[in-house]
Amino acid sequence: MAQALVLEKKGELSLREIALPTGIGPDDVRIAIHTVGICGSDVHYYTHGAIGPFVVRQPMVLGHEASGTVTEVGQNVRSFKVGDRVCMEPGIPDPQSRSSLLGQYNVDPAVRFWATPPVHGCLTPSVVHPAAFTFKLPDNVSFAEGAMVEPLAVGVHAAVKAALKPGDVCLVTGCGPIGIMTALAALASGAGQVFITDIAPAKLAIAGQYDGVTPVNVRETKVRDVIDTACGADWGVDVVFEASGFAGAYDDALVCVRPGGTIVFVGMPVQKVPFDIVAAQAKEIRMETVFRYANVYERAIRLISAGKIDLKPLVSETFSFDQGISAFERAAEARPDDVKLQIVL
Repeated sequence: MAQALVLEKKGELSLREIALPTGIGPDDVRIAIHTVGICGSDVHYYTHGAIGPFVVRQPMVLGHEASGTVTEVGQNVRSFKVGDRVCMEPGIPDPQSRSSLLGQYNVDPAVRFWATPPVHGCLTPSVVHPAAFTFKLPDNVSFAEGAMVEPLAVGVHAAVKAALKPGDVCLVTGCGPIGIMTALAALASGAGQVFITDIAPAKLAIAGQYDGVTPVNVRETKVRDVIDTACGADWGVDVVFEASGFAGAYDDALVCVRPGGTIVFVGMPVQKVPFDIVAAQAKEIRMETVFRYANVYERAIRLISAGKIDLKPLVSETFSFDQGISAFERAAEARPDDVKLQIVL
């Protein structure tokens, strides 16, 4: 039995003992969890009890953005030793699946992802995880930053899919945690300027503190007017990252991307959205999609360690493990000035 933060059912959390697997395999490591970030998906399971086909039907441990310290290594593991500081990629695919063999293990239908029903998450003092999906943290990367590698990996994956070129002008629609991290990943990948849109002044102010990021409040200003001034009335940005999942943002994406430009779909709408395919065809837009990430964790860690991406301003508040329920209640409030809430075990 282990102490854990458990989602009992929709709207009900408890901090209690629960039976979890404890055996360590030859290719695994055991990790003492230090920091866990609260993700929007964790909150959605808490408030709604489901995300699409993934329904909470039995008690489930929450949490998938984590860092910690290796306390035991399996007999085949040579890349880690006890005491190593690490972060963990939470999705474990079937290594023999066709998706994995193509290098796209993130879309493996059999992937087991922490805190996605029925798989338990990592808000518990100790977990066992495959060494292949565990990554060392450099000395200058804190546990708090290590726990944010997971959401940052989404942004880095989006930047890779965008095939950014030096000096590209980009637009990110949506200023939530993923939107901000996508903007930072774009800058670190060579973008010359990144515009980011939202309707929440507090979130835009947080994003705007970064050099190279220009916030646009779409409640007050038409984003196309801003892009016209920056890029020319008959042109547009090189890359749009749609990170809001809001239906209205898709029109902005199509209007603001230049002919022959790229749109990367990062955000996930709750429902189907209308999309003007003719407008996309008329500009011969290249369109890419993102589902989580693959093969980018080490890239993300290097960018943090090299000082190319500073995640520290994005930690809004840190809670102790025994305050975990309060942390989720705070997250469910969706305060406009909150970006990332974390729990330290």
